[in-house]
Amino acid sequence: MYFPTTRVLTVLEMLQSHRQLSGPELAERLEVNIRTVRRYIMMLQDLGIPVETVRGRYGAYRLRPGFKLPPLMFTEDEALAVTLGLLAARRLGLAVAAPDVEGALAKVGRVLPASLRERVQAVQDILILDFPASEAPPASDVVVTLCTAAQMRRRAGLRYQAWGADVTERTIDVYGIVCRGGFWYAVGYCHLRQDVRVFRLDRVLQAEICEESFSRPTDFDCLEHVARAVALMPDKWFVEVLLETSLEVARCEVPPALAVLEETSGGVLFRCYTKNLEWIARVLASLGFPFVVRQPPELRAAFKQLAEQITKMASRAPVL
Repeated sequence: MYFPTTRVLTVLEMLQSHRQLSGPELAERLEVNIRTVRRYIMMLQDLGIPVETVRGRYGAYRLRPGFKLPPLMFTEDEALAVTLGLLAARRLGLAVAAPDVEGALAKVGRVLPASLRERVQAVQDILILDFPASEAPPASDVVVTLCTAAQMRRRAGLRYQAWGADVTERTIDVYGIVCRGGFWYAVGYCHLRQDVRVFRLDRVLQAEICEESFSRPTDFDCLEHVARAVALMPDKWFVEVLLETSLEVARCEVPPALAVLEETSGGVLFRCYTKNLEWIARVLASLGFPFVVRQPPELRAAFKQLAEQITKMASRAPVL
């Protein structure tokens, strides 16, 4: 039976074991013609393998000097872990471009034994991941550039366009990158605004690493900062409610992206901005513990309206 993938991998193995091989040498060893050898070489190049062509009558091929493809040997648990990670990355938008995930899955599949490949393929075909998909994946070069800047402790230059605003040139000290609630954020000190700011990465038009270095604040929590910044992003109504419960219980019931929770005397302060008081009223009413509305007064009216709607629905008799 003819297995072109096996032949392509055989070409790769031969090129790794020899400094270079001519087209006729490869054709003879594989028992194919020169045209087929060229096709195999192109397939390797499409997979990202640096096969170089040496000029000559029939041409010769070699791997780029210094390149060595290490063997991949996976146990079943390791192969499953890699596959699940790639599938989750695709769903969450952690791998910015979908073809990147597909290419990685295909490469993993090619190095697995047939029996293990079939089991891993079964997971890919059947498993459903019910995660929120990324709503605005950023450009991959932006993610890599800002992560590198943060790791190297070097400032980054941005061309940034906030929602409804003009494009601005920013220089920031990148403290970290956070993927949360379907969006990607960079957290860092903005030298234009002279304050710690959060930047949506899908709104970064261009990013580059600068020469200047910086020092990251000790114990700075990027995730907490993003959660607070998103929850307190100004909107039509500012809501402040005292929840009569413990901080531990409140964190179990209130979605992290919804509001900032702060322990205080008498309970937990719930703070957020919203454009829809009726929606916040329904959320708070579903929590299952008492609370006191501090502001705005209009939220109390929204609760009264909600109570009237619930009373009306409860009084409806079934139609027989």
